[in-house]
Amino acid sequence: MDSNQQNTRPLFAYRKFWAHRFGPAPFLPMSRAEMESLGWDSCDIILVTGDAYIDHPSFGMALIGRLLEAQGFRVGIICQPDWNSAVDFKKLGKPNLFYGVTAGNMDSMVNRYTADRKIRSDDAYTPNGEPNKRPDHAVTVYAQRCREAFPGCNVVIGSIEASLRRIAHYDYWSDKVRRSVLPDSKADLLVFGNAERAIVEIAHRLARGEKISEIRDLRGTAFMVPRGWLPSAEWEAMDSSSVDTPGPLVKHADPYAMEGDLKNEQNSRLTVEGNAHPVRIVSRTERLAARQDKRAHTAIRLPSYEQVKDDPVLYAHASRTFHLESNPGNARALVQGHGERDVWLNPPPIPLSTEELDGVYELPYARRPHPAYGEAKIPAWEMIRFSVNIMRGCFGGCTFCSITEHEGRIIQSRSEDSVIREIEEMRDKTPGFTGIVSDLGGPTANMFHLTCKDPKIESACRRLSCVYPDICENMNTDHSKLISLYRKARTLKGVKKVLIGSGLRYDLAVRSPEYIKELVTHHVGGYLKIAPEHTEERPLSKMMKPGIGSYDRFKQLFDRFSREAGKEQYLIPYFIAAHPGTEDEDMLNLALWLKKNNFRLDQVQTFIPTPMAMATTMYHSERNPLRKVTRSSEQVGTVRNGRQRKLHKAFLRYHDPANWPLLREALKEMGRADLIGNGKKQLIPAWQPAGTGGAPAASTGNNRRSGPVVRASVQRQLRSRKK
Repeated sequence: MDSNQQNTRPLFAYRKFWAHRFGPAPFLPMSRAEMESLGWDSCDIILVTGDAYIDHPSFGMALIGRLLEAQGFRVGIICQPDWNSAVDFKKLGKPNLFYGVTAGNMDSMVNRYTADRKIRSDDAYTPNGEPNKRPDHAVTVYAQRCREAFPGCNVVIGSIEASLRRIAHYDYWSDKVRRSVLPDSKADLLVFGNAERAIVEIAHRLARGEKISEIRDLRGTAFMVPRGWLPSAEWEAMDSSSVDTPGPLVKHADPYAMEGDLKNEQNSRLTVEGNAHPVRIVSRTERLAARQDKRAHTAIRLPSYEQVKDDPVLYAHASRTFHLESNPGNARALVQGHGERDVWLNPPPIPLSTEELDGVYELPYARRPHPAYGEAKIPAWEMIRFSVNIMRGCFGGCTFCSITEHEGRIIQSRSEDSVIREIEEMRDKTPGFTGIVSDLGGPTANMFHLTCKDPKIESACRRLSCVYPDICENMNTDHSKLISLYRKARTLKGVKKVLIGSGLRYDLAVRSPEYIKELVTHHVGGYLKIAPEHTEERPLSKMMKPGIGSYDRFKQLFDRFSREAGKEQYLIPYFIAAHPGTEDEDMLNLALWLKKNNFRLDQVQTFIPTPMAMATTMYHSERNPLRKVTRSSEQVGTVRNGRQRKLHKAFLRYHDPANWPLLREALKEMGRADLIGNGKKQLIPAWQPAGTGGAPAASTGNNRRSGPVVRASVQRQLRSRKK
């Protein structure tokens, strides 16, 4: 345990607020009538969310709400309010402490729009999947309505939407760089990452009478301050170019307001100290302590919003610096100018211990939707109702994924006993349980209790991924704890089968053949999903994903253990079309690989540039932030125009006749007309079925004899839930 962890107050060590005498509510109240039935005259905290209220730990508002309730606070919840006025935001009255505002489990823009910027026809987090129940940029809109409802009330924003918009960021849907969500929402505080530590501390400090404007020292929080503000005289601001030089810069008006004064002050200090003190030998321990103390009181000043919105190179530099300062063990505060004010980001939160995570997941959840929804079906609930989260975080660092930006790279795992108790509770409390556990997982299926072998190395590390370009020698890849959990779970009374639905990190799995055998023999229901994402090195290097050779090694073991178990089972691979760094030739080679391996993908995913992901930086800046960014550094090709995006997607669905006209045209342009014909080695036929030359035809599916059908839309929704 590092010093940060030792100095962190345990999550359940606070003295409970006086309202704990009311005890836990059957459900967090959504109306005045429910509040009165509980004996409440007001709420201490009101949570606002863009999702339906499902009292289950897989849904962020339920988890945070129950945690605050366990601290003794009265927590109400407003779900999917009408954002056209402040009326719905008043229905529970004024919160005594603060509004907690989120968009829900997903980013509202990803939730509402497809990769082609078209409005989705349904919303998995809404009763009966009804669309258009949340606004664009929901966090900003909800926060503004809270201000209208009760001016002067404290507003705290959080969730993945706020996390990924905490600094200036590229917004794919408007195709421009937007400001941090803080100045737009007018919130008092932004809580980023896993919010438990920060939100509990905020609630208790406000309850003690502290002003929210005075809460400036909490890890995992961001806020607005006057330009050039520093917490105390001990602090200093450092230009981000001294951390990662972006090369010769275009001359701008000075973005670092304090730069000249700081340099003069430092020169003056050196002169005074040089004259006043004789040279003395300083021990290594003293030097390390001094260095650590200085780092803890240093803020890295990123290029301002005004600069990054107009300069893609500075945007890429700011993105790289941001990601280099993401390890809780060594991250420094970040500051970014927005007009006459700064957005100040404290270092990321300290991860929860196993005991704390157990406590969070074992709170008294009802494990079902609020009764107000009646018999309505909520697709996201139907998807996860029989699954259990066993860990959070991901050290993969895939550039297109938002998990690491939100949950961090350090894995936080529950204890085996806690997971077993939740399975038993699910068996006993969840309506419709038939003995099938649909998933034991999280952001990935097989990072349970995988951590760095040395906490000191972990706290000092600045790698962007623990598994790329190869698995770090300091990473523990022992799957024995996960194997033990699987074995205990499937022997529980009333449990017939335990399936694994989360995406598998196969490059880790091949380090433990025993795990693959256990998984394949007992926990695969015919299909297992994994995510090679591509076959070609060019795009894989921009994704920070392993080469296809890792997939081949895993498939050999998967097929071998399936045969030994006497089972016919298939792998379901994910692939991404139009990712930065991908050329038409790469997609053609992938399509040929799919045909050779008899894969006929039912639905596929086109790359969506989500805020602050490194692949989004590549898409916007056409620079590679995985290396030092300079004016002359590596450029990354991007797929932007509609025709090329459709073409890359069509290569993944080479078997769909509706795509053949576009593919024939492209193959001729690429000089690969030899791939048009009816031979086994040719990609598409020369003939066209009647009525299939326009819009893509509806998929007719496939059967096992001709290869597995990949229902990627459902799998992607599962992945989004984990995020």
